[in-house]
Parts: sequence; structure tokens; C-alpha cells
Amino acid sequence: MRALFLLLVLANVALYLWWQYGAPGDAADPAPLARQIEPEKLRIISGRELRSATAKESPVACLEWGSFTPADAARAEQALEPLKLGSRLSQRRGEGLAHAWWVFIPPQPSRPAAFRKAIELKELGVEDYFVVQDEGEHRWAVSLGIFRTEEAAQARLAALQEKGVRTARIGQRDTVVPRTWLRVQGADPAMQARLREIARQAEGTELKECL
Repeated sequence: MRALFLLLVLANVALYLWWQYGAPGDAADPAPLARQIEPEKLRIISGRELRSATAKESPVACLEWGSFTPADAARAEQALEPLKLGSRLSQRRGEGLAHAWWVFIPPQPSRPAAFRKAIELKELGVEDYFVVQDEGEHRWAVSLGIFRTEEAAQARLAALQEKGVRTARIGQRDTVVPRTWLRVQGADPAMQARLREIARQAEGTELKECL
């Protein structure tokens, strides 16, 4: 029995020594280069090149197009319908300055004087006017029209002068009005190109990344 016990001990020692020093490790690949797929196309790139390539391929998180009046925003959304944006399209509302050209008769010294001027206009055949009664620098002026372009304002002034209105003039007038911006989430490069093409057709608007 003792001999059998010693025999088992020797066998375990031998197995341990073989496991530690005699077992073969992972076989090294004798010819790794020979099994590469199209090795001539492989190129080591720098970290900067990798970041640049990744940035070009990744979509922009959000693009914003505007600004629009509420009515113009509805028309802009119709222009985007072929893109089938679904839930990716949203609106941002706020306020903005509307740049306009104002045809007017300068403020009169008093309310009666302003309304006398209005009566004179009516006698000359001018029907489209109103007296500014709000507090401020333009109180008791007589408004004869507000226009988006200077050309339209000049045309109005010329028509008034033909009717005999001599004291009307043109000035710039900016007013705070509600504005709307359209937002498109997750626009990939192809989508960006289509959005730029549509935005170019809307004069006075801008397409940019969301703030």
C-alpha cells in the first residue's frame, strides 16, 4: 500500500513538472503576412486623420433654418415635405426685428394738427393712412404705409407726390415681431445638401447649426 502511495505522489509531481515546463505554448503563425487580404491597400493613419474622417461622416445633431413670420413658416414647412422628416422636424419660436421702410408725414405739434393733416390727405384722394397716437417719438405722425423694401416705399412716395402730398418722407422703421425657426435633427451629409438647396430659394433666410 505504501508503495502505491509513493507511486501516485511521483506521478503527480511528474505531471506538475510537465505542465509547468514541458507543455507547448500557442503556436506562432509561421507566415502571417502571406494570409493578409489586399495588404497593398493597408495604410497607417494618424490620430488627426482618424478624427477628421469620423467628423466628416457623422451627422450634424441639429440644423436650424429661419427666421420666418408665422405665415412664412407654414410655407417653409411645405417646402420641406418632400424630405419626409417626420418627428425630426420641429419649431423654435421667439422674437426678432423686422426691418422695414416707412412712408409718413412727420409728427405734428398736437392731436388737432395731426387730424387736420389727415383731412388734407383725404381731400387729395389719399385713403390709406392713420394717425399715430401711441406715446413715443412718432406720436401725431401720419403713417402712409410700411414696406419690406425701399423700392416699394419709393413707389408709394412717388404716387403720393403725384396727388399733391408734399410733406411725406421715407424712413427706416424696425419693429419687434414674432419669429419662427425650423429645426431638423440628425441631418446626414446628403440631407444637409438638400436643405441648403431649399434654403437658397428663400431669400433673407439662413441655414446653420442649432445653438
